[in-house]
Amino acid sequence: MENDLLKFKSGSDIRGTAAEGVEGQPIELTDERVSRMAKGFFVWLKKRNEGKKLVISLGHDSRISAPRLSACVKQALVESGAEVIFTGLSSTPAMFMTTQLLGCDGAIQLTASHHPFNKNGLKFFSKNGGLEGSDIAEILGYAFEGTACEGEGSVKEVDFMTTYSKVLVDFVRSSTGEEKPLDGFKVVVDAGNGAGGFYVDSVLKPLGADTEGSQFLEPDGYFPNHIPNPENPVAMKFICDKVKAVNADLGLIFDTDVDRAGAVDDLGEEINRNKLIALISAILLEEKGGAYIVTDSITSDGLKEFIEAKGGVHHRFKRGYKNVINEAIRLNAEGKYCPLAIETSGHAALKENYFLDDGAYLVTRLLVKMAQLKKQGKKLRDLIADLKLPAESAEVRMGFKDGVDFKVYGKTVLDELKAYAEKNGWTLAPSNYEGIRISFPAGEGDGWFLLRMSLHDPIMPLNIESNAVGGNLVIAKKLHAFLTSYEGLEIKNLTEFIG
Repeated sequence: MENDLLKFKSGSDIRGTAAEGVEGQPIELTDERVSRMAKGFFVWLKKRNEGKKLVISLGHDSRISAPRLSACVKQALVESGAEVIFTGLSSTPAMFMTTQLLGCDGAIQLTASHHPFNKNGLKFFSKNGGLEGSDIAEILGYAFEGTACEGEGSVKEVDFMTTYSKVLVDFVRSSTGEEKPLDGFKVVVDAGNGAGGFYVDSVLKPLGADTEGSQFLEPDGYFPNHIPNPENPVAMKFICDKVKAVNADLGLIFDTDVDRAGAVDDLGEEINRNKLIALISAILLEEKGGAYIVTDSITSDGLKEFIEAKGGVHHRFKRGYKNVINEAIRLNAEGKYCPLAIETSGHAALKENYFLDDGAYLVTRLLVKMAQLKKQGKKLRDLIADLKLPAESAEVRMGFKDGVDFKVYGKTVLDELKAYAEKNGWTLAPSNYEGIRISFPAGEGDGWFLLRMSLHDPIMPLNIESNAVGGNLVIAKKLHAFLTSYEGLEIKNLTEFIG
C-alpha cells in the first residue's frame, strides 16, 4: 500500500489543511495524523541519539490551529518518552536556537509560513539545523507504519523568546559598542499578525529605537490585515506607506514565522528581493572581500555585476532555501569562504549564525550597519546606490494538461529548449544549476528568461527580466514561439502575457 502521508511533504517541511473555513478543503492534518508524525520525528531523532533521554522543544506561530496541533504533538512526544519544552508563540528560527542555547536534542515548529489561515504544518530541527527532504520522507514513513517508541515523558513551559531576543540585543550592543545605538532612529515593524511582534518590545525598544507606528503586532491567525509575506505587493505597500506616513528611518516586515524578512528605506522604497540581497552582500563584503554569495537562480544580472564590483563572487544555485544553504556549506567545506546563502524570497542564512534562515537576525544585521553609517553621515540605501535594477521583471506560471507525466514532460521541454537555443545562437548561462537560463542582447530583448520546473508542484515557472521597457514582451514572444508545439503544456498564461 502506498504511503498516503507523503502528500504532506513540502520540501523539507510537512504542510496541510489544519482548520475549517475554506469550502472544499476539509481538515487533513487530523489529530491522529499529527500524532503519528510527531512520534515519527521522535523515532527519527532517537535513531541518531541512541541511549539518550530526548529533550524536544515545541513552539508555534499565530495560526488558529496551533492550540489543537500543539496539544497533539505534546501528548505524542510525552507518550514517546520525551522531555518536552513548550515555548508557545515563537518564531521558527528561535526553535532551532533552543538546540543551541537550551541543549534540546530536537525542535518542532508548527507553521505553514505565509500560507492561508486554514493551513499549518510541522517543521523539524536537530542540533545540525533543519532537516532535509529525505529526512521528512523517513519520518512520514514511520508515521505511516505506526512506528513509535513508548516511554514516560514530561512537559515544561519556557519563555524562550525573551532569551532569543536578548541574544539579538546583545549582538547589536557588542557590534556598536553602545547600550542604545538606535537612540534617535524611528524604526517601524509590520508583523502581519504573525509571530514577529516580539521584535518591537524585546529588541528595538531596548536598543533605544522609537517604534511608534508599528502595526499588526498582535497575533491573529486569520491574518485580517494582509498576508504576512514580504514578497506580497499588498503587504509591502502597507509597510512602505507607514514608513512615509511617520517619517521612519527604516521599516521592517516579517512573514508569519519570522524566517523571512523585508525592509523599507527612509524614502519609503522597499528593500526586497535583489535589493535586499545586494544590501546584505555589500555589508558582508566590506567585512571580508572575495567572499562567495550564494543565491537562488532567478536573481538579476545587475545583482551579479554589483556583487562582483564589490569584490565578491556571485554563485547562482537552485531555488529552495535548503538548496542554497547546503550549497553554501559545500563551498565552505571546499575552502571557498561563503558567508551568505539567500533566496529572492527573503530566506537569508548567514554562516556566522549557524546558516539558519532567520529574518530577525538578518534585519538585526541591517540595524547594526544603519547605526554605524549614521556616524559617517550615510544611510543604508547609499550602500546599494549603484545597483542596476531591471526596467521590467515578471513571472509567468504554466501548468500541464491532465494525464501528463509532468516530471518527464517538463524535462523533455527543457532538454529540447536547450538544443533549440544552441541551434538558434541564443546565449545560455555559463553556469546554471536549474532549468534553462538564456540571455538576449540589446535590440533583442536586452535581458533574460529562466524556464524551470517547480520544486514541488506540476508547474513550469518562467521568470523574465529586461533592461529595456518592452523587452519582456520581446523575450516572451521568442519563447512562446518555441512552446506552441508542446500540447501537454498549458501555455495560456504566457499567451495572455504577450497579448
